Amino acid sequence: MKKVSRLWSLSFLLLSLTVLLFGCGGGSKGSESPAGGESSDGDGKKKLIVGTDATWAPMEYMDSNGNIVGIDIDIVEAIADEAGFDVEFKNIGWEPLFPAVENGEVDFAVSSITITEERKKSFDFSDPYYIAQQVILVKEGSDIKSFQDLKDKKVSVQINSTGHIMLKEVMGKTSTKITAIDTLPFAIGELMNGNVDAAVGDNSAVDEYLKNNPNAGVKIIEDDSAEIEYYGLLVKKGNSEVLNLLNEGIQKIKESGKLKEITGFDVE
Repeated sequence: MKKVSRLWSLSFLLLSLTVLLFGCGGGSKGSESPAGGESSDGDGKKKLIVGTDATWAPMEYMDSNGNIVGIDIDIVEAIADEAGFDVEFKNIGWEPLFPAVENGEVDFAVSSITITEERKKSFDFSDPYYIAQQVILVKEGSDIKSFQDLKDKKVSVQINSTGHIMLKEVMGKTSTKITAIDTLPFAIGELMNGNVDAAVGDNSAVDEYLKNNPNAGVKIIEDDSAEIEYYGLLVKKGNSEVLNLLNEGIQKIKESGKLKEITGFDVE
């Protein structure tokens, strides 16, 4: 009995060791996430992490339930569906958005980002997916009628936006009359509080403010000297894998008419 007992004990020990080894190592390789922000969802699709600044309604903003929503978000989700990948959005903020892409914290960014030659030196851009233009927001009764009229005025704008770049060209790079703030809503708040004479921003966001605040006592000034701008998805320089996926999706939603359905206009 003792001999049989010893054999049983040995067999049980070997079985326990086998279970332990498989329990520690079995399946672990499949659960590893790829480098950077990419990971794989349970549906087997590649998941890309998308950075944004959700303060720019109607393009990207937080709804009453704390969800990131907007036209840009709808466009990215449509692109992902067509190109066969999943997305997860992260509200990072405007200024941190660019280093987040550069450092690989996110796979790409969507945040009403205008494609410019200066930005293309440091980042890659997808094909254009949206058209915008800079406009001026002033109080009723203002004598401001164009960007040139802003030269001697106090003006607020979102920092390092194309509106900010344009103001520095009009008012001078070192002008102390430019108030550059983290978000466009805060920049508009400076106008409403009487701290500046005008605020500058993309037409989509300024139009949305006016729509939601019809009795605010402000009006929009459009100036043909403001060039048409094209939004693109911001990608780390040299990341052709992500860039190709995005361009594939953009091309498909242009061809299907889905992009026009979301935006209301054609984008070539």
